[in-house]
Amino acid sequence: MPRVRVVTVVDRVTGGGGGERVASALTAALDPERFDRALCVTRPSPRDHLEALRAAGVTVIELDRRRRLQPLAWRPLVRHARRHGVDVLHCHKFGSNAWGAVIAPLIRAPVLVTHEHSWSFTGDRRRMLVDRHVIAPRAAAMVAVSSLDARRMVEIERLPSDKVRMIPNGIVTPHIADPLSLRRELAIDPDVPVVGFVGSLRPEKRVDLILAAAATLLAERKLRLVLVGAGPEEAALRDQVRDAGIVGAVTFLGFRPDATTLAAGFDVAVLASDREGAPLTLLEYMALGRPVVTTNVGGIPEIVEDGRQAVLVPPGDAAALASAIGRLLDDPAEQLRLGSEAAARQAAQFSFDEMTRRVESLYLELLGRAEELEGG
Repeated sequence: MPRVRVVTVVDRVTGGGGGERVASALTAALDPERFDRALCVTRPSPRDHLEALRAAGVTVIELDRRRRLQPLAWRPLVRHARRHGVDVLHCHKFGSNAWGAVIAPLIRAPVLVTHEHSWSFTGDRRRMLVDRHVIAPRAAAMVAVSSLDARRMVEIERLPSDKVRMIPNGIVTPHIADPLSLRRELAIDPDVPVVGFVGSLRPEKRVDLILAAAATLLAERKLRLVLVGAGPEEAALRDQVRDAGIVGAVTFLGFRPDATTLAAGFDVAVLASDREGAPLTLLEYMALGRPVVTTNVGGIPEIVEDGRQAVLVPPGDAAALASAIGRLLDDPAEQLRLGSEAAARQAAQFSFDEMTRRVESLYLELLGRAEELEGG
């Protein structure tokens, strides 16, 4: 049988959040015996990441979009489609989803899959209208990463329920050779606990709440707060640290390709987001066996149960965040129990292999249906 020709479309392979990571990793992981794999990267991305994809046998199509409305920038994708054909066009996140709905008919792709990795579903009527009237009519399936997001897509956006599919994110279980590397790098004394965050420093991540909680805790105990990630909020967060007088206890490490290894050194891992889908950072904390304090938002309560695999706190509540972190720091046995249960749950229910298998099955199902319609 000829291989199914899949083209994945995403803004970039780094510099974004979990959606970008899922898109590139998933494309590389598709079974090369059954799928011809191509990744269309619409904005400039680091060469080393693109070359790693090429080394894995993925065709990389590079665009040079510098502005939102730049239709001629899509010509390399059109040329690829005319030369090689496209069976499945799989677009990730809203911008690529919208462009995919426009381009799929032009390149005669019989199947368009759009993949939404989370948004607030409130306050942006234009986006909902584009989802409903531009993307939904062209898409064969619209993937959500949590049951809550899938329900919101139907109930709030009024998208066709038969097109909405839920496929939770999954990760490859990391194997950390040296979990103490973070403490050595930062020369953290053994008796100083490490509280940590990994992720983009964007407004919805509410790292400001993590800093406020740390300031509360530092008034009564020693700890080191480590922030791994970069983003537009960094300058404001540094100002907050300075104004709170906790400069010596907070370390900004910026973007680090070894972020997972660094997170293995956290005594307590934290997420304080206002909204999430199925955050890869949470899954990685779990896989590492780290005790987690996280806000109870989006798809997070589908991944962890409060008091079982993590401690859940209300969003926007720095006092609750500080209290939960403090209780875990005072209870090493509870840290161990939560981390152990979290690792077991991630391995059983949120594996990368299972996510890949479900996406591959979706492609084949939708392509078979398209062929039946064409034949009938």
